[in-house]
Amino acid sequence: MNKAIFTLFFVLMCITLTAQIQWRNDRTGIYNETGLMKSWPTNGPKLIWHFDGLGKGFSSVSIDKDKLFVTGYHDGKGYLYVFSMAGKLLNKIEYGPEWDSDGYVGVRSTVIHDDGKLYVVSGLAELFCYDIQTLQLLWKKDYINEYGAKNTAHGWNGPPLIVGEKLIVAPGGTEYHVIALNKTTGELIWSTKGATENDMSGYATPIYISDRQTPQVVAMMSDHIIGIDVSDGKLLWSHHHTNRFREHPNTPIYKDGMLLCTSDYGKGSVMLRLTNDGRSVEKVWENTDLSHKTGNTIKIGNYVYGSGEKLNWHCVDWQTGKTIYSDQTIGVGTVIAADDMMYCYSEKGEMALVKPNHEKFEIISQFSVTLGTEQHWAHPVIYQGILYIRHGDTLMAYQLK
Repeated sequence: MNKAIFTLFFVLMCITLTAQIQWRNDRTGIYNETGLMKSWPTNGPKLIWHFDGLGKGFSSVSIDKDKLFVTGYHDGKGYLYVFSMAGKLLNKIEYGPEWDSDGYVGVRSTVIHDDGKLYVVSGLAELFCYDIQTLQLLWKKDYINEYGAKNTAHGWNGPPLIVGEKLIVAPGGTEYHVIALNKTTGELIWSTKGATENDMSGYATPIYISDRQTPQVVAMMSDHIIGIDVSDGKLLWSHHHTNRFREHPNTPIYKDGMLLCTSDYGKGSVMLRLTNDGRSVEKVWENTDLSHKTGNTIKIGNYVYGSGEKLNWHCVDWQTGKTIYSDQTIGVGTVIAADDMMYCYSEKGEMALVKPNHEKFEIISQFSVTLGTEQHWAHPVIYQGILYIRHGDTLMAYQLK
């Protein structure tokens, strides 16, 4: 093996060994996978393994190198599970009380990991930091009692955002509206006051924008979309955006100065353009068709694909906001993408492989997810050619190569 080939091999190995999958990969829903099947057998891709016994919940899996993390609910308590990539349960620990109200009992937020730490957020608005190897609790924070948060109607959601040494969360309290904690110690670095006194958390997890003169965090709160200077917590801009329930569970999408924020309950979506080097915004368009609860959207090329109660599956022009088509072939659900294909997982348990096409909703293959319990709400995950689907009590792994 010559030096150049050895160097390339070493680099590729390092990439593989340090690979991480967090919430919707990098919060965009686009997974960096290649060589995946472009169609499936009649019964779907091969089910490699499944695990029954997670308990109730809707959190997705996250992956760090050779370990898979997910949470579950049993008898009022939340549990953190650690699996090998072969589906072997390596560890299980209780982290505390979990959400058991409103008829949708169970865990919500996806586990976040970074620099040897695991971060778990309960539906009761408590943040736990664990050592990733020993699972020893290093510190914890209570959003309600420490930061003046009010819990959301359906339990706290939205994993924290990590930017360098900062761990960003949006409690929604008046004084501690959005905060940055030291990701190692949990100590407060800065806090941002709310745009108004009654503004609170809106479910969605914040995102980080780094390509403007002022790098910033964007958070969708109950009544406003806000931009915050990541260096000191200064409020840069605020745009009023709400609906009758003040709920916005979808992660914003950002690209080249354009910011898409998606809601439901009649409000729909708004496209904002960052101006003045990111220190202000202006509205570009609104679209009430693009109205989502939990499915999120994905941007592929110049188009946005997503799913909502109003139109089921639809395609919208990124630049103009024009709705190009809608389709009701499968039920409303969640969507991710990889290797130039979309993976659409409906609330009816339909998993469809869809070719991105701005002229029609083009289903190539589909199968039914029959294992598991209750709602099909957890977002699928793709990692090293494997599709992971969590359906309530059951976690499944399907071979995509």
